[in-house]
Amino acid sequence: MFLKFFASILLVTGLSFADNPSFALSPLQDSLAEQVTQKTMELNYVEAFNLARKLRLENDGVGCVFQNIIRISMYDDKGDTTSLKVAAKNLETCKTEGLWDALRNFEIGYVLTETGHSVKGAMQTRSAANQFEDAKDYESKAFYAIYAYYIDDSFGWLPFKSDNRETYLKILDSGSLRSARFWPLFLTPLIWMHYDRKDYATGLSLAERGLKKAPNHPVMLQIKADMLYRLERYDEAAAIYEKSADDYLVRTGKTIRYWCSVLNLIRIYHDAGDETKASEQRKKLDDPEYQKLKKWMPGSLIDDLNDRKLI
Repeated sequence: MFLKFFASILLVTGLSFADNPSFALSPLQDSLAEQVTQKTMELNYVEAFNLARKLRLENDGVGCVFQNIIRISMYDDKGDTTSLKVAAKNLETCKTEGLWDALRNFEIGYVLTETGHSVKGAMQTRSAANQFEDAKDYESKAFYAIYAYYIDDSFGWLPFKSDNRETYLKILDSGSLRSARFWPLFLTPLIWMHYDRKDYATGLSLAERGLKKAPNHPVMLQIKADMLYRLERYDEAAAIYEKSADDYLVRTGKTIRYWCSVLNLIRIYHDAGDETKASEQRKKLDDPEYQKLKKWMPGSLIDDLNDRKLI
């Protein structure tokens, strides 16, 4: 899911922080925000929403942003496209200020890209990056690093163009370790940056770090399997995706992550030399349920399978 977003990039309290923007919250608000993230990563979405509502009573704008981060997480995990559409609508109305408004714009950029509005998504992300660029706190620097990394990545071939990608990777790594409320928003793009660099061993290590913070998180498990696949540890990758497919089939039915498992198993078994199992997975794509959700599949995965004529 995240690859589509990052490819497109190529393109408080009641006080005002207009002159000195900050993510600062009161101790109570900060505690609630951290608990929202924790419960979301535990897949306890009901409790996450309860906490976000409490946060909203303390700080309406911040609570509103976190409510919709939960919805985006539900989409990413459960394939709940309705949650994504609700998040798109609600983020437009969150009454945010300063860096919280930048985060609101950042999330809108992701939602726009995920729903097929890549140009608008890139513009929204750039708007957020402009707000983050001059902020001094480490969380803002980490959000800006996501945007800036891909800008440098896209223009790195130009002579005399500065390349600060290594610095941005370090900033994101530090942010993912330090921030209790935003660590998933920092760690996930960091993993995919290393994936794009073909540094799959580091990507695997980072995915395992994420799983220590959120044991058995189904999306992080799929990310781990992607790294294992690229490291040609096919048996381990297949085992994770087989279990993931079974678990999603029971938990959500044939939703996006289930079909991602099937598609990945096709190429894992093919590359492992087991055409019988690859064919078994390929036949599942005849299901009309897959055709309904095909447009939601990760573009890079579909492109790879099509380019190699595996589907």
